[in-house]
Amino acid sequence: MKKRTYEASNAAKRQICTVLKELMTQKPLNRITVAEIMRGCGMARQHFYYHFDDVYDAVRWIFEEEAVALLREHEGVMLWQDGLLQLFQYLQENRAFCLCALRSMGRDHLKRFFQTDIRAIIQSTIRLIDAELGYEAGEQELTMLTQFYVGALVSIVEDWLLGEIQGTPEELIRFVDQVLRDHVRGAGLRLSQAGPGTAPLLEPDHCAGPVSK
Repeated sequence: MKKRTYEASNAAKRQICTVLKELMTQKPLNRITVAEIMRGCGMARQHFYYHFDDVYDAVRWIFEEEAVALLREHEGVMLWQDGLLQLFQYLQENRAFCLCALRSMGRDHLKRFFQTDIRAIIQSTIRLIDAELGYEAGEQELTMLTQFYVGALVSIVEDWLLGEIQGTPEELIRFVDQVLRDHVRGAGLRLSQAGPGTAPLLEPDHCAGPVSK
C-alpha cells in the first residue's frame, strides 16, 4: 500500500513538473502561478501543496530528479566522463527551462544543485588520474584541487548555458579531462625534477587560515 501511494505521489509530481517545465520555456518563473500550473494538469490548485511548498521547490525537485541524478548514477565509476556528458546533454536538451531557472533563481541556487555531486566526481577523478600517472597528491592538495576544479566546472556550466562560451558537450568534457591530466602531469614533473625529499606544494599549515595578530 505504501509503495502504491509513493508511486502515485511521484506520478503526480512528475505531471505537475512537466507542465511547469513547459511554462518555464515561455515566461519567467515569477510570472508562473500555481493556479496556472494546476489548470494545465487538470488538478485542483490545492493539490499542488500536497507535493511542493512553492514553485521554487518544484524546480529544485526537477533538478534533483533529472539533472543531479545523472551525476549520481556515475559516482565512483571509472568512466566518470559519462556522468558529466549526460549532464551537459540534459542541459542542452532542456536549455530554455534551465535558462529560466538560472535567470529566475540566480547563479548561487543553480550552483548548489550541482556542487556536492560534481565534487564527488572530480575528487574520484583526480585520484584516478593520479594512479594512472604515478603521482599521489596529499590530502590537503587533493582538497584544494577538488575545490578549485569544482568552482571552475560549475562556472563553465553556467557560462555555457548563457551562451558566453561555445562548444558541444563532448568538447567541454574533453577539455576538462585534458586540463585535469595536464595538472597532474605537471605536478608529477615538478616533484621528479626537485628530487627526493621535496616538500609537497601545500603544507597543512599553509591551509590553516590567517594567523591571528
